[in-house]
Amino acid sequence: MKQVLIIRSDLKMGKGKIAAQASHASVSAYIKTLNKNKDWVDEWIDHQKKIVLKVDSLEEMLRLFELLKKEFPCSLIKDAGHTQVAPGSVTALGIGPVPESKINPYIKNLKLLWIYV
Repeated sequence: MKQVLIIRSDLKMGKGKIAAQASHASVSAYIKTLNKNKDWVDEWIDHQKKIVLKVDSLEEMLRLFELLKKEFPCSLIKDAGHTQVAPGSVTALGIGPVPESKINPYIKNLKLLWIYV
């Protein structure tokens, strides 16, 4: 089991903003999964495996969301716009926790998000 967090790299958010948006995605996806498939959460909760990936555009994020929401608990995060991005900007996508074998085919071509300190 793992949770997948996907961040839009084209928004050029700062490190703290990315951390906040990933956190929003993680908590929101967790709650959706808890409500839809508690067994997945129960299996995941002790280790809380996560992976943070990136997409390069809003279009890519929305395409993934539309595809994945049919099969997995997903949360699309829209920012309030108080700091670095415009109000309503889609910043992140949280999926699961879900079985790795089911999600991996959908995310195998995405790249890891790297943030240099």
